[in-house]
Formats: sequence, C-alpha cells, structure tokens
Amino acid sequence: MSDFPKTARVVIIGGGAVGASSLYHLCKAGWTDCVLLEKNELTAGSTWHAAGNVPTFSSSWSIMNMQRYSAELYRGLGDAVDYPMNYNVTGSIRLAHTQERLQEFQRVVGMGRYQGMDLKILTPDQIAEVYPFIATHDLVGALYDPYDGDIDPAQLTQALAKGARQMGARIERFCPATGVRREGDEWVVETHKGDIRCEVVVNAAGYYAREVGKWFGREVPMMVMSHQYMLFDTIPEVEARTKEVGHKLPLLRDVDSSYYLRQEKNGFNLGPYEKNCKAHWVTKDDPFPEDFSFQLFPDDLERLEWYITDAMARVPLLETAPLTKVINGPIPYTPDGNPLIGPMPGVPNAFEACVFTFGICQAGGAGKVLAEWITQGATEWDMWSCDPRRFTGFEDQDYCIAKGMEVYGHEYAIQFPHYTWPEGRDKKLSAVHDRTTALGAQFGAYNGWERALWYARIGDDVSAKGSQTWARNGAWFGAVRAECEAVRDAAGILDLPGFSRFVLKGDGAADWLARQITGKVPNVGRLGLAYFADDKGRIVTEMSVARLGLDELLLITAATAQAHDRDWLVAHLDAGLSLTDETTEWSTQILTGPKSREILAAVSDADLAKGWLTFQTAQVGGADVFLMRVSFAGELGWEIHSKVADTARVWDAVLAAGTPMGLKPFGMFALNSLRLEKGYRAWKGDLSTDYSVLQGGLERFVDWAKPDFRGKAALAAEKQAGVAKRFCTLVIDAGDQDPPYMSTIWEGDTVVGEVTSGYYGHRVGACIGLGMLRADLNLPGQAVEVEIFGQRYPAVVQADAPLWDAKNERIRA
Repeated sequence: MSDFPKTARVVIIGGGAVGASSLYHLCKAGWTDCVLLEKNELTAGSTWHAAGNVPTFSSSWSIMNMQRYSAELYRGLGDAVDYPMNYNVTGSIRLAHTQERLQEFQRVVGMGRYQGMDLKILTPDQIAEVYPFIATHDLVGALYDPYDGDIDPAQLTQALAKGARQMGARIERFCPATGVRREGDEWVVETHKGDIRCEVVVNAAGYYAREVGKWFGREVPMMVMSHQYMLFDTIPEVEARTKEVGHKLPLLRDVDSSYYLRQEKNGFNLGPYEKNCKAHWVTKDDPFPEDFSFQLFPDDLERLEWYITDAMARVPLLETAPLTKVINGPIPYTPDGNPLIGPMPGVPNAFEACVFTFGICQAGGAGKVLAEWITQGATEWDMWSCDPRRFTGFEDQDYCIAKGMEVYGHEYAIQFPHYTWPEGRDKKLSAVHDRTTALGAQFGAYNGWERALWYARIGDDVSAKGSQTWARNGAWFGAVRAECEAVRDAAGILDLPGFSRFVLKGDGAADWLARQITGKVPNVGRLGLAYFADDKGRIVTEMSVARLGLDELLLITAATAQAHDRDWLVAHLDAGLSLTDETTEWSTQILTGPKSREILAAVSDADLAKGWLTFQTAQVGGADVFLMRVSFAGELGWEIHSKVADTARVWDAVLAAGTPMGLKPFGMFALNSLRLEKGYRAWKGDLSTDYSVLQGGLERFVDWAKPDFRGKAALAAEKQAGVAKRFCTLVIDAGDQDPPYMSTIWEGDTVVGEVTSGYYGHRVGACIGLGMLRADLNLPGQAVEVEIFGQRYPAVVQADAPLWDAKNERIRA
C-alpha cells in the first residue's frame, strides 16, 4: 500500500454515477489532485440497478438546466474519453389525460425553448404516428421530447471514471471510508488502507449518505424507497417495427397513471411509481444494512397490479410479452424529492452530492454544479432547488419518511401553485396557531412553520381538489381580494412565525457589514434593506438591517434562508465578531393599513410618530416588543416582533382593538399580491444568483462611494459595459391564469426576457408580472407579450415605480 495517497485536494466518498461525475468535473476545472473512495466496485449502490432513463423534462428551471447539460454531455462523452457508450436517444412522449396536464407540458415547452431545446406538443393523432401501438382514445395530447432516451449506468460511470483518471485523478475501489476528523484546517478521511489528508470532502455516498453525514455531525434529511421495474422479453411486433424504421420506440411516460414504459431491446421495461409504496430500513425488523452492494429487495409485484393493468390497456402489446425479470432496488429520497448538491450546512469545506432519486439523468449536471461550488464558491445557475441548506434541521426521520413516500407516490404530480401537500405538516406551529385556525386559516409550510395562506369564508371550497388547478379564480380568490381590500381601506394583521434572525456584534461589526453589502449600513436607530452580492456581483441574499448600536446589528431574513444566510455570514465573518442565531426565540406579526396607527395607539405605549424605517422597543398589550416601521404590503404599518411566549397576548390585544375598526387577518397569498403591486422582490424568485444586483434593478442600494464591497469590481465593469437586461414590471392581460415562474416574454418572434413572479394585484385590479427584460425594450409603455401555458398574452412595461402608491405616500404616512 505504499502507493496509497496520503494527501489530496478533494476526497469524494462514493463511487456511483454522481461521485464519478463530480471527480470528472473537478478534473476538468483543473483540480486533478482528487481521490474517489468506493467501498466496493464502482456503481455498487443505486447506480448498478438504475433503469438509466435520461429525461430533460422538469418543471424546475434549475433542474431542467442540470438535466439538459447531462444529456448534452452524454452524447459526446464516449468519444471524449474513448469508452464504449450504449446511449440511445429515442425521444419520449409524456401523455396528458387532462387539460391541466397539457398546460403543464405547454409551460415546460416554453422553458425548454428558452434553454435551446425544441420540445413539442402532440395531438392524440400525432401520438399514434410516433407510437403506433398505443391507445389514445382518452388522451388530450402529449409532450414530445426529442432529447430523451436511456443510457447504460455502468458504462456511464466507467466512462466518467476513465476520463477523470486520464486527467490525473485517483480512484480507490474496495476502500471504504470509515470516518472523518478535523485537524486544523484539514480534513482527515480514515480508511483501512490509511488516512488521507485533504482540503475538501464530498459526501456522494448515495443511500449511505445519512451514515456518512453522521461523521460530520450532520443529520442528512433523507430516507430510502423501494422502486421496482419489470423487464419483458421480445415482442414480435416491436422487433419488426424496429427493423423497419431502424430505431427504438420513444420512451413513454403515462404521468397521470404514474409509470414509464421503455423499449428494452425488442421487449419492454415497465417502471411504476405506485401510491401504495414502501419505505425500507425504517423499522427494527428491517434495519439499515452494513453493506448492500449489488443487492436487491425481494419482488413485491402485488402492489403494482393496478399499474401493470393500466399499462397493458394503454399499450395492449404488453399483455403478450413474457415477464423475464423484476428489479427491486433502493432509491434515496429527500423530503422534496430533489437531490442535495452544495455546501454541507454548518460544516467548513464539506460538500454533499447525494440523495439522487434520478441520479443517472442528473449526474452530469450535478458534477458540473458541484465542481463549481468547490472550485469557484458559486454555481453558474442558481441551484437553490438542490442546495442542502434549504433544509434547516427540523426534518426528523419521521418527517423524511412521510415526505419521501408522498413524493414517490406522486412522482409525476403537477405542482399547482395554490395546492399544499398534506404529509409532514404541523412541524412548527405559531404561538397563535389555534387562533388563526379558528378564524379559517388555510395553511402552508415555510421552513416547517405553518403560516396562513388565506382565510376561508363560510362556503369556500377548501378541498384538495379545489386547489388542484392552474386557474387564478379558485375559492381563495374572493377571500384574498377581501383581505387585500381590508389592508387598503382599514388594516390587516398577518401572523408570520419563523423569520430568520441574527444578531451581529463586536468591534468593527458595522465596518465588516459595510464590506459585505452593496449599500450603506443604516445609522443607529434606523432600518434598511441590505443586498449581499457574490464576487461576480450576483444577488446572494437580501436582509433587513436594524442598527441597534454602533457595532451591534440585527439582521432579519426569510424563514427558508436560515441555514443559507447563516452559513454565508459565518463563512465571511472577521475574527472577533460574533453572530447569534435568535430565530427560535422570536415571532412576528405584520400590522398594516391606514388604521394601523390608530389600532396600535389603543394597545401600545410606542411613539407612533416615529418615521418610516425606524424601530423602537415598546409594549403592546402589556408585552415587550420590538417595533419596526416597515411593511412588505406597501401600506402604513409595523412589524411587531415579540418573544414567542408573549406573541398570543400581542395578537389578542391587536385583534380586539382593531376588529371594530375593520381589521382583518390576512395570509401569504394576499401578501404576495400586495408586494407585487409595490414591485418588492421575493428571494429565490426575483432575487437569485441568476441575476446581478444591477440586473435586479437595485442600483439605488449600491453605494459606489464606498472604498470597497464584495462584488464592486464586477458591478462596476457591468455598469461600464452596459447592463444587458434589467428588472421590469409588467401589467399583463393574462386571461384566467397568472404566469408561472420563468414564463417567457416575447417581442415579435423573439424571446426577450422572463417573468420571475406573477400574481393578481387586487388593489390595482390587474395581473402583474415582475421579471427581467432586454434593456433596450425596458421602457414605460413598451408593448410585449408573455407566454402563459403556450399562449401569448399582451403586456405593457410599466415605469420604474410601484404600481400602487408610486410615491410611497401611504407607507410614509
């Protein structure tokens, strides 16, 4: 073992397709001093039994980017590394039984076009032309993806491994990592062959990722599902067609029935995602195995009976096919079904590339993304959808199992904008949850916190089916309009538990913060919005900053940003400064509307003459609170921050005083409507690393006079060169649906931008879109079109000012 590496720049734990791709892409980035450790042979985990489908389809912009990149990479990988590749680009059809499903497909066609892919919608007659053995009598259409297909997972992994070795990387097979420890600024990875010292460790351990995570003190949010697919032998009609046309049938996905059907040689591969699914390794009689390399679970076909019958009705030839083999293997799931790619939360120089449900189609893109995280500290595409820090630690094993099974059983489900999934709920309840429930609140989860989305009135349809629609005018629409009107005409109160809250202290804290944000640090006693840019000038996050003292600052950010923003702050923190996370100690209510001052005066000793963007300590209902004169709703208002134990007293006092004056509780749907009318951006929608601070229309938050701040050089260069596209506000004649995220903006026959937020503004009576538009067209009055579910709707660019209360007179009242 004298040649066993003692040091490396990066050690990757796990030799599946994702681990091999991570190694390959690190080498392509110039980091060739890397070692991959695999406990058995390469592919021994989920990779070896994977079906190997390679779709590009996704309703997520970032995951579509990742899968598109994978498909592009695989088409040339064999030649690039001189390794035989069995990659069949057959195309695919996804069947639509309903108009709602067809609308989803039309949305994906638009996103695909923007990424350079030519996806198409097929009529039922066109489906039969592409796939002659199919029954189409009950279909409304299909999506055709010419880039879809299948690849041999073992060949893919070996090709990536060969390419990495050619560039100088090391792969140690039959060499399990047994632990890690931190010594100074280095990691030491322990194996039975010896220790390896390294700068960076990557957990790419697949369904073993949770066990590996424990070495770092990390509870990886995941569980393991049993997934079965069946292989059927030769069917003469399929064999004859293949010989006649010279290629295989397209991969068929009946997403409303929840299975895929793929031509396998001259037979079929049928893979259902059944609702009556099964989790593994979660009970005492099914313990987690020390080693499951190249192993499978026993067949369990009874739970697939409905899906097999449905597939045979859809493609009757399947009935004649002899079943030859059943594969039943473990597949890991996170609570939302997306993988973990990026920094390990709270752990320096440790990364995750694990828990891939669709690891073969995502491996190529995942390797690219991970290599960018490690070598550049940031990724080309905003990858929040896969960032490990989107989970913050409340996700216990019961939650992971419940959500994993829910995602698996609804793998192809449509993600409707007003529908909330029922599993894993009530993890974190507000101190006034009982009160908001009694008032009719319909809840959604934000970082585990249950927040009211809207308040149902007597007779409103609150069923799950009622919200499974793309239409704007569901049961909530009238209720949300009434909530917005109350905020406009009297006042509204929004219970908002879970704001992420950090206190920054120490000599030089304000100077340090000034170097991290693009704008000014507020004066003592004042509030301000702060934007954090990366070195490329792209938007990392937005925080509210309250200057408590010369060198004491309160930083408040989104609930879902807790782990992300804490990691960002800690990673850049100067020695001698302290950062305290006080998130769990406080709760918040927003009181806003023209009568909010009158309501507060009845229950508080606060100085209510203090102006906009100030704060104070006071009492409300006899409880000590922290009052911030700011409102995301765009009306006169305050954020009332109280200790959790005092929150109910505050709520009761405000509601009792305000109800006679017209006060109504309102929810997150109304807040979304209100903030769009003001042009206020939402994090990881309008504000993301896909855009620079200047593109985001945030130059008023840039203090060019400061000697330096993170991203200043990049932003100055961009300003000098000219900003190619900029933030815009659109009023859209949108019909019955609001534009989903990344709906494209057209001028003539050219895509000229994208919508990043879209919703109906009840105060202005119009559908509003926030987005990014080519700079030369970003002029008030410019006519454009917005593509919504395949149809273009007229839109008009608005002036660079809020649609509601353009001069901010109401908010400053």
